[in-house]
Amino acid sequence: MSKHFPIKTLIGLAQDDVDAAARKLGRVQRERNEIEAQLNSLIEYRDEYHRRFTETAKAGMPAGNMRNFQAFIDTLDAAIEQQRQLLAAATARVEAAKPEWQRSKQKLGSYEVLEARGIAAEAKVAARREQRDADEHGARILRMRAEGA
Repeated sequence: MSKHFPIKTLIGLAQDDVDAAARKLGRVQRERNEIEAQLNSLIEYRDEYHRRFTETAKAGMPAGNMRNFQAFIDTLDAAIEQQRQLLAAATARVEAAKPEWQRSKQKLGSYEVLEARGIAAEAKVAARREQRDADEHGARILRMRAEGA
C-alpha cells in the first residue's frame, strides 16, 4: 500500500464532508428561494386584489363588501408577514450553512496541500536515489575499465 494511504483516507472523508455541506447549502438555498417566490406571489396577489377592489369601490360598494375586503386584505397581510418571517429564518439557515461549507472546503484543501507536499518529497527522495544509483553505476563502470586496462 501507498505511504499516503492515511492522507488519502482523510482526503476522502473531507471530500465527503464538502459534498454533504454543499448538498445542505444547496437545499437551504432552494428552500429559501421557494419561500421568497411564495412571498412575492402573495405580495403580487395582494396588490392585484387591492387594485381590483379600488376600481370596484370607485363605482360604489356596499359596506358589507368593504368589511369583507378589509378582512381579506388583513388576512393577506398576516400571511405576507408570516412568509417574511419564514424568509428571514430561511436566509439565516443559508448564512449558517455557508461557513460550514467553506470550513469543510478549506479542510479538504489543507489535506490536498499536505498530500502534494508528501508526493513532492517522495519524488525528491526518488530522484536523489536514482542519481546516486546512476553515479554508483558510472563509478563501477570506470573501475571495471581501469581494472581491465
